[in-house]
Amino acid sequence: MTIAIDTNARPTAAALRNLYVVRFGFAVVWAILLFLTGPGSGPVSVALLVIYPLFDVAAAIVDLRTSKTARPTTALYVNLALSLLAAIGLAVTAASGVAGALRVWGAWAITAGIVQLIVAVNRRRLGGQWPMILSGAISTLAGTTFILQAGTPTASLTTLAGYATIGGVFFLISALRLHRTAKST
Repeated sequence: MTIAIDTNARPTAAALRNLYVVRFGFAVVWAILLFLTGPGSGPVSVALLVIYPLFDVAAAIVDLRTSKTARPTTALYVNLALSLLAAIGLAVTAASGVAGALRVWGAWAITAGIVQLIVAVNRRRLGGQWPMILSGAISTLAGTTFILQAGTPTASLTTLAGYATIGGVFFLISALRLHRTAKST
């Protein structure tokens, strides 16, 4: 099956590819740092928890400024607002314990996952979006798991490291697929 790709897609595909590679690298480094801080919510963990959605805000801004076609701007603005609210929520709740942080992170993962699905579906003709569609769907499921995990005695922030790593891998796969689009159009 051949998908029609917009001939003006090259600049957008190249910009998204570069952004997705950076997002992959950030997610992996962040996950390693969070894993090394352990399962609790010490000051370093709290800082890392707040930094992740703030990075997502920055990525949404870059996406808005660099995408030339297939720009679902409303969804990107929603994502920007959700991530900013998540950073604030994490700053407030993370210091009180793991359960609160997992609940806020879970709510953010669910809502951001839905937005990611919408953005990726709107960009599907650009190519390289199936990994983002899968990532958005998995994010909504993972968010529910984080909320449920918050009520257990084994609640741990290190599960977020795995979530970030998987999300990063999806960004890398999408970047590789977008590389083909950027070269072929």
